[in-house]
Amino acid sequence: MSDNSPDHAHEDHTGPVKTPKQMLILSFASFVIPVFIIIGLVYYVTLANKTAPGGDTERSVAERIQKVGAVEIRDANRPMKAGQEVYKAQCAACHDAGLAGAPKFADAGAWAARIKTGYDALLNSALKGKNAMGAQGGGDYSDLEIGRAVVYLTTSAGGKFKEPEAPAAEKK
Repeated sequence: MSDNSPDHAHEDHTGPVKTPKQMLILSFASFVIPVFIIIGLVYYVTLANKTAPGGDTERSVAERIQKVGAVEIRDANRPMKAGQEVYKAQCAACHDAGLAGAPKFADAGAWAARIKTGYDALLNSALKGKNAMGAQGGGDYSDLEIGRAVVYLTTSAGGKFKEPEAPAAEKK
């Protein structure tokens, strides 16, 4: 039995497409069916009434589009405020009355231990906040002006800190 036998000489090697008409139909279907599937998916995605995570309420939209930061323009050439002026504007509300445990203005007993910690520690507390006192840094006054208010307040209670001066480059 060799491969050249008459039984194997005429083996049928055809595929599923037998006629040109079948080939045309198969080609047409292979392009048209995916197009309709894509159209259907696009229609489904665009027509469906979907809400964003957290809902699409006015509040959630406002939260998503809120400002990240703000720019504040100040006059860099304005004169440096004196410690007494800054104290009256920023500190007196609590330190004059002793509110929320704030040591009172000119109360040497209440200030003695605090003054011993040094100017830098007191300035740091004023700028960053301590206990019930909120941070004073970054507000209407520069850190240097807050420092002047610290010196003014502690001097009233017997402190002997030197008032901070503006760096030479900033003086006008």
